[in-house]
Amino acid sequence: MKILFVTGSLVHGGAERHAITLANRLAERGHECHFAYVKDDRSQLARLRLGPRGSAECLWASGYLDFDALFRLKNLFVKKQPTVVFAVNQYALLYATLAGRWAGRRVPLVTVLHSTLYRNVKERLQFLAYRPFFWTADQAVFVCEAQRRHWMRQQVFGRANAVIYNGVDLEYWKPCGPAERRSVRAALGFAEEDYVVGLSAVLRPEKNPLQLVEAAAMLRRRNVRARVLMIGDGPLRGEVEAAARRLGVGADVSITGFQQDVRPFLHACDAIALTSFTEAFSLAAIEAMALARPVVHSEVGGAAEMIRPGRNGFLFPVGDTAALVERLGQLAVEDTRGRMGARAREAVEAQFSERAMVDRYEQMLLGLEKGNGKHNENLRRTAGAH
Repeated sequence: MKILFVTGSLVHGGAERHAITLANRLAERGHECHFAYVKDDRSQLARLRLGPRGSAECLWASGYLDFDALFRLKNLFVKKQPTVVFAVNQYALLYATLAGRWAGRRVPLVTVLHSTLYRNVKERLQFLAYRPFFWTADQAVFVCEAQRRHWMRQQVFGRANAVIYNGVDLEYWKPCGPAERRSVRAALGFAEEDYVVGLSAVLRPEKNPLQLVEAAAMLRRRNVRARVLMIGDGPLRGEVEAAARRLGVGADVSITGFQQDVRPFLHACDAIALTSFTEAFSLAAIEAMALARPVVHSEVGGAAEMIRPGRNGFLFPVGDTAALVERLGQLAVEDTRGRMGARAREAVEAQFSERAMVDRYEQMLLGLEKGNGKHNENLRRTAGAH
């Protein structure tokens, strides 16, 4: 196959990481993969490994709908002659659909949607305009069943629809040994008896990091030696640091800044919290589970499809800090979190491996390419008959 991936950017984010992983793995399997990103945020560009036949190009959009950027993407359609196009989220779908029509080529179009919620009225209105683009896509992919049901109710769907869970590389995301863990914790200034709760995310409003600061303060008041390690950075960093100082836990909340490799920091944690207002199917949660870390996850998106409460993690109602503190308090017991962490790893091995995910995408894309080939052949025969 020749696959053209289109993303809004290469910003640090789960949707972009997912697309990069998929492109890299398909390139390793011998497919020719090309990448186009609409806006010039190339934070994850170095992660692309597309081989000698692949390419990555920025479209240099300076506005929401930039016709120069659209022209560049149209030229990529003509130049690369993809046999299938893969658009990540609605913004890339807009560009891919319009450029494909401009190029005058009938190419199967797949779109994967990673969001589950409108963040504001503007996004709600935008989605009304996006819906026809989904309707004309040959295949829409949702990353969990709850997300599929949500968007189908909102009339967001493709000509065909599928659920493919996100997955992680089980070898890359493998628990470290106790000596390495002690070394990482010592380097970060954590004592062995500290109970370290991690959050791996861009510090944006929808990730709700301030709630974890409040939870840490409440745990400390219960005489739990809670420390928080936020693995990432973002626009709320200043607010998080200010809240930590105001609540008396300034010395107990650490922020690492953006990290290309988050594994050492996750190894330092005893448990992971995801306090988000919205998630589809969190890669950060699956990665933590693969490292045998139990996750306490807000009840959003497909969280209930990955976490079995009391067995391999916990769920809590969105915004309910008391419930979050209660769940985190249960994991402050070493034996409990050790047992649940082992089960979390087992769940990822059974259901959320990267290999299984890539297999499903590859089979789907090959099917679309084959179907389009038959369609074009029928058109040629019909034209010949006339």
